[in-house]
Amino acid sequence: MARTLLLDLDGTLVDTVPDLAAAVNRLMRSRGLPVFTQPQVAAMVGDGVAVLTARAFAARDVQPDAAAVADLTADYTANVAVASRLYPGVLPVLTALMRQGWRLAVCTNKPEKAARLLLHSVGVLPLLYAVGGGDSFAWRKPDPAHLLATLCKAGGKADAALMVGDHHNDVVAASGAGVRCIFAGWGYGPIGMAEGSAAVARTIAEVAEIANRLLPAR
Repeated sequence: MARTLLLDLDGTLVDTVPDLAAAVNRLMRSRGLPVFTQPQVAAMVGDGVAVLTARAFAARDVQPDAAAVADLTADYTANVAVASRLYPGVLPVLTALMRQGWRLAVCTNKPEKAARLLLHSVGVLPLLYAVGGGDSFAWRKPDPAHLLATLCKAGGKADAALMVGDHHNDVVAASGAGVRCIFAGWGYGPIGMAEGSAAVARTIAEVAEIANRLLPAR
């Protein structure tokens, strides 16, 4: 059975906050509302566009209007790779893992179209067996069904898979799916979210080392 590495996107593979913050702030300005700093937006991400929209408006003590989610989705999708960048070492490490026989897949709460556009732009998409976005299935993280559906799409099995992510949603989804999780310590989530993870990695290179230790090649 091939080993599968399921990867979160925002805060794990790519620093996406610059483009997310820009899109959120354009939405805020269009509604006459104050904008946010990048760290403020970073604290809001991880649960998909609808939740991000709700959190942004709640921070300004107003309810989002009926078009807000669609407007943010369209704007962000059109500007998904303006300032977003891969974290150091991601591309060579993922390439090496693929050559070692790992199947790579992304499991993200970002809409699949935006995720694919971003992954293509940063050069990661050709390495992937599957992309499970926040709108790809009837579930999204922290529901373990999202992780399992992405894993199935990649042709993997839970007992030969690992999840890598920087958010409690990744840890909870992995635990519920019976998949061990490596916490991405460089990402947006505070280290306290790593509770229950198999290990905490400080860099993507450490992810590769830990992954091969937890699931050695047979």
